[in-house]
Amino acid sequence: MSVRMAVVAGQFYESSSQACREQVEAMLAQARAVEQKGELPARLTAAVVPHAGWVFSGPLAAMVFAAVKQRQEVDSFVIFGAVHSVMARMGIVYDTGQWGTPLGKIDVDEELAEEILRHGDELLLADPESHSREHSIEVQVPFIQYLFEGAKILPIMVPPIPRADEIGRMVGQAVARSDKKIVCIASTDLTHYGPSYHYTPMGTGPKAIQWAKDQNDRFFIDLALSMQADKLVESAQMYNSACGAGAVAAAVAAAGVLGAKKGYLLAHTTSAEVMARQYHRQSEDSVGYAAIVYG
Repeated sequence: MSVRMAVVAGQFYESSSQACREQVEAMLAQARAVEQKGELPARLTAAVVPHAGWVFSGPLAAMVFAAVKQRQEVDSFVIFGAVHSVMARMGIVYDTGQWGTPLGKIDVDEELAEEILRHGDELLLADPESHSREHSIEVQVPFIQYLFEGAKILPIMVPPIPRADEIGRMVGQAVARSDKKIVCIASTDLTHYGPSYHYTPMGTGPKAIQWAKDQNDRFFIDLALSMQADKLVESAQMYNSACGAGAVAAAVAAAGVLGAKKGYLLAHTTSAEVMARQYHRQSEDSVGYAAIVYG
């Protein structure tokens, strides 16, 4: 059986089993300490999580997985990832085998993969090798291993293509046909702002970074919250507001098929805010992170 081993352990998160587990536990403790404003639905069908290094965005991902755990059992997670390391014009499915992290190995839901690929030949391609360097899905897996014993995953990289929402609807229909308890997760970071990212339409400095969060990020977030799946990719490309817009479009569309009515924003922050809060350092660069759930 093929195993896709971790490639960013020791870089994006801790590489030893004990240290990784302790890091997950610390982030989950932070998530529990944050008071959730308003009531979330009794059942969650989908979510959006960030995928930067855990010291920056891990607590937001923890919020999402903790919220799911509090509400339901999950047999499988479909994880829609961004596409950073390969060229892709279709959704790319990791359809067989296992993934390894410092917390052990987790099975790919091969049955669900087969069902989805059967109906998505124009939209999806089975190509595990293309997942070998992509981090956006990998950094979510230890949360699932820690919280959902026995759960499986179905990794799908979704490029920012016009038909990304169609991929999500097709996956949502397959999930709806299944008798398994399945949640769809989208992995994206938001606006990459600053000289290092060659994106400075409002100049540099604190006001510009605040604009990136309050205006640029928020426009994309509001589209996601109102479940306008068909507008997310175009918006992100126009405003440079999300590296995983295709993944979010797919998850939002899947959530709609599965009966979700709207999104709920759990948290929204930036790497610049984390740097200032935790390390008392200012930065000219900033990346946005959001935690959103659907039900």
